Amino acid sequence: MIKSMTGYGQASKEFNNGKYVVEIKSLNSKFLEINLKLPKAYADKEFFLRSECNRLIERGKVMLTIAVENNDEAAKPAGINRALLAHYYATLKNIASELGDSADNLMGLAITFPDVIRYDDNAISEDEWKDVLHTFNQAVADFNIFRADEGKVLMDDLIFRINHILNFMAAIEVLEPSRILAVRERLASFLADAVGKENVDGNRLEQELIYYIDKLDITEEKVRLKSHCNYFLETLKQQDAGGKKLAFITQEIGREINTIGSKANNAEIQKKVVGMKEELEKIKEQLLNVL
Repeated sequence: MIKSMTGYGQASKEFNNGKYVVEIKSLNSKFLEINLKLPKAYADKEFFLRSECNRLIERGKVMLTIAVENNDEAAKPAGINRALLAHYYATLKNIASELGDSADNLMGLAITFPDVIRYDDNAISEDEWKDVLHTFNQAVADFNIFRADEGKVLMDDLIFRINHILNFMAAIEVLEPSRILAVRERLASFLADAVGKENVDGNRLEQELIYYIDKLDITEEKVRLKSHCNYFLETLKQQDAGGKKLAFITQEIGREINTIGSKANNAEIQKKVVGMKEELEKIKEQLLNVL
C-alpha cells in the first residue's frame, strides 16, 4: 500500500507547569530533508532525532518542531550574571555621582538590564527527555496515519487513471480492424489511379499490404502495455510499493503508448493515444507525492 509524502502529525503531554508539544509536517521531495526547531535544552538530542526521522519518516521535506510551554515562568531555573550586574551597578553609580543624583534603587534598575537574569534552558532531566521522546513517537504515529490515509486517496486516483488507459486500449482494439481495411482500400485506389485497375498486379498488391500491415501492427505493444498496466496495479497493492518503483513502470507504459501512436496511422486511434498520454501525465504528477 502506498503512502503520501505529504503528512501532518501532532502530540502533546502535560506536566505540572505546562506541556510538551511535538509537531511534524512534510511535503514531497526526492530525498529526506529535515528541518528541526528545538529548545536549546535539546540541542544535544538533534543527531538522535535526525536518525529517528530517517528511520521512521523515510522521505520528504520534513519540519519537526518541539516546544515546551511553561504556564509558570517562575518555575524555570534561573541564574544571575553577577559580573554583569556589578558592571551595570558600578556604571550607574558613577553616572549618578557625576550628575549629583541619588544612588537609591540603582540595584533594582541594573538587574533589569539585558542578560543579567538568565534562565537555565540547558537543564533537562532524564525523566523529562523520556516524556518528550514518548510525545515525539506519538506525533510520528499520528503523522504516519495521516500519510497512509492520504495514500489511500492517491491509490484510488491512480487505479482510476490506469483503468482509463486500459479502456482507451480496448477502444483502440475495436478500431484496429477498420484501420487495416482502410490501408488496403487506399493502396488499391492509389494503384488503380496510377496504372489502371486492369494493370494492377494482385500478387504485388498483397506483398505491399503485408509490408504495410507488418509496419503498422501494434499487437506486441498492446500486450506489453496491458502487462505494464497490470503490473502497476499489482505493485500498488504491495507492502513495499514506492513512488520511485511506480515511476519506473510508468516510463515503460509511456514507451508503449508512444509506439502505438507512431504506428496508428488513424485519426480516431490517435485521439485515444492522446487520451492515454493525458492520463499518464496525471499519474506522473500524482507519483511525485508518493513515498
